[in-house]
Amino acid sequence: MKKKFPKHILWFKEISKKDIPLAGGKNASLGEMIGELSSKGINIPDGFALTAEAYWYFLRENKIEKKLKEIFKKFKSQSIKSLQETGKEARSLVLKAKLPEDLKKEIIKAYNKLSQNYNQDNVKVAVRSSGVCEDAPTDSFAGQFETYLNVSGKENLFKAIKKCLASSFTDRVIAYREEKRISHLKFALSVGIQKMVRSDLASSGIIFTLDTETGFPDVILINSIWGVGEMIVKGKVTPDEFYIFKPTLKQGYKSVIIKNLGRKTKKYIYSKNGGLKEVQVSKNQQLKFSLTEKEILKLAKWACLIEEHYKFPQDIEWAKDGKTGKLFIVQSRPETIHTPKIGEFYQEYEIKTKKKPVLTGSAIGDKIGIGKVRLIPNISKIGEFQKGEVLVTRMTDPDWVSIFPQTSAIITEEGGKTCHAAIVSRELGVPCIVGAKDATKKLKTGKTVTVDCTQGLNGRIFLGKIPFRIKRYNLKKIPRLKTKIMVNIGAPEIAFKTSFLPHNGVGLARIEFILAEKIRIHPLALCRFKKIKDKLLKKKIEEITVGYKDKKRYFVEKLAEGISQIAAAFYSEPVIVRFSDFKTNEYAALIGGKQFEPEEANPMLGWRGASRYYGPQFKEAFLLECQALKRAREEFGLKNIWAMIPFCRTVEEGRKVLKIMREGGLEKGKDGLKVIMMCEIPSNIILAKEFLEIFDGMSIGSNDLTQLVLGIDRDNAQIAHIGNERNKAVKNMIREIIKLCQKKKKYCGICGDAPSTFPEFAEFLVEQGIESMSLNPDTVIKTTLTVAKKEKQLKRNHVQ
Repeated sequence: MKKKFPKHILWFKEISKKDIPLAGGKNASLGEMIGELSSKGINIPDGFALTAEAYWYFLRENKIEKKLKEIFKKFKSQSIKSLQETGKEARSLVLKAKLPEDLKKEIIKAYNKLSQNYNQDNVKVAVRSSGVCEDAPTDSFAGQFETYLNVSGKENLFKAIKKCLASSFTDRVIAYREEKRISHLKFALSVGIQKMVRSDLASSGIIFTLDTETGFPDVILINSIWGVGEMIVKGKVTPDEFYIFKPTLKQGYKSVIIKNLGRKTKKYIYSKNGGLKEVQVSKNQQLKFSLTEKEILKLAKWACLIEEHYKFPQDIEWAKDGKTGKLFIVQSRPETIHTPKIGEFYQEYEIKTKKKPVLTGSAIGDKIGIGKVRLIPNISKIGEFQKGEVLVTRMTDPDWVSIFPQTSAIITEEGGKTCHAAIVSRELGVPCIVGAKDATKKLKTGKTVTVDCTQGLNGRIFLGKIPFRIKRYNLKKIPRLKTKIMVNIGAPEIAFKTSFLPHNGVGLARIEFILAEKIRIHPLALCRFKKIKDKLLKKKIEEITVGYKDKKRYFVEKLAEGISQIAAAFYSEPVIVRFSDFKTNEYAALIGGKQFEPEEANPMLGWRGASRYYGPQFKEAFLLECQALKRAREEFGLKNIWAMIPFCRTVEEGRKVLKIMREGGLEKGKDGLKVIMMCEIPSNIILAKEFLEIFDGMSIGSNDLTQLVLGIDRDNAQIAHIGNERNKAVKNMIREIIKLCQKKKKYCGICGDAPSTFPEFAEFLVEQGIESMSLNPDTVIKTTLTVAKKEKQLKRNHVQ
């Protein structure tokens, strides 16, 4: 093969990914995409590159190589002042130098040709720095070098090129090279001159071919704003956010599983004198998504093609031309910051101390939290909380959730292991102790405490900082089990991260968290929005549902998004979605809920679960839940979703609910849809044969079952000592239902907290041959090891 002669200028079509030493990372990628991906329908604006050879030629002709060496000889890497002085001196040297005349002629010749290709005089271009050491899988200078936009005319082009060359010596580039131990003078800089896309008249943004927070690889994340994309870089606006699920996108589904409207109050447009200027976005435009669904899907498909070509996660820049309406990819580089490292190890906490705890209660999770106490008597004082503190209060409800992720631990005086604080903190992985009597009296704001949840049910609170150690497990060495280990999850935001645990799917996807945090409004208030007379309530609903004329559509789409995020994270394993199981008091706490909910003396045993769904007062709302599941399964292609009916008291109730589901487009058995029921009431076991004739299986809700079998209020800490799932009566009932499901060849799992909390109960379930255990995320590894040991023991005994 003939060796390519090092030229001063190369057109993008003459460059490939092999030419990074000559054209730099950005330009090499553009050339590679034009050569390899244009034929697949991806639009890339044309242009040319000033090569590394031109850079060295510029330095030689101006005799500044030696001067730069002298400048860097004096550089002291540990001194900020030296960094600033070195950068300023080096940049000044480059900016004062002149582009050689013959090089300027070559640039003008190429620029004129580019203008002719687009039938324009002095075509507007983007002038981008492209480092020859940039955009490697291990080292990325992304955002370090300078870019100049809306450049037109030869003199402006020359100025922009020189500024790009000088950006090889910005303070941040020098500091980055120093950190990475890269020579300051060994590597050249290429400059790309690319036709500008008129995104100032439309929209632009960034695409990642994975989830940037967790490294979850099966989604495309698109950020989008009005105007030129530099506004995202500046961080002055919150972009629209779209998640697209790759596996079902490739099957032909319109799998835009999440749409979040950003706060796009400003945008960059072209300035008449070149460059950009900031302007306000109109109120009407702020309330609109900056991409249509068709455009989102097109960009997502392009992103998949680019990632498949490079065989590495990508960070892509795109732009829409407001004159032609066409979409373009203007840059692609390896995604180096968030490429997944999660999922290789799991941490477990261990504490040793002879010190006596100042308080005890029921431990939630198995972690340790240390921080200063912040006593919050009620929700009105929530603004006083500081990140990293330990929240101490009487009891929490859904209104408190906003500060949960900021806590190092949570302590409540009231509640049992399935109260609100326990459920949410467990899912978020925050150590929590509930039922800690007199916590608000004995703990003072500002005092440091250690919250220990590593001793099973016995949660301990120590004054001061108690040392502990963390054990790490290599997930690759976790044994495979006969018993399926599934996950309980409610918060969609932790689904991608949780998916890195070894699992067989989701045994319980609670939608209550989505209702309380994402939707926030009572479904009947949305169904009957036009009939609401309370003006303040109506205004609040309008503010939350902005952009949705049809308020019911808001409910369906937001619920479908939350469900789909969980289902996508665990695709293609089963994800069992339980329909809403709020009690009347919890539904009443939603916006607009009080006017639709009765007051009950005992909501735990009141109008909940199946009885709500077929009741004429709530049926309309239940049909919205059905539509959300239908959307997730049929439009997004997430056929791994199963449906689960909670608190189904009678077989007749089960038949009524299945009939309404069919009305809502969810038919048991169609497209593989399985419908199971929660087994949490004694009648579910007494009439199990009849229930299993109409359902595909049962998921044991041991929390409610224990409460009803033993007659214990699960939120009452005072009588918690009487018994739990390990009680013989409860175990006998569970043993019976497992055997019957096995006989009928129906699904049987457990989604209660017992196997997560009590190792001996997990062993009991293994002995009974239960098909699956659905565990809280923070107990998956620990319980898996317990189950593996028990399975091994049973196998050994069987052989003997």
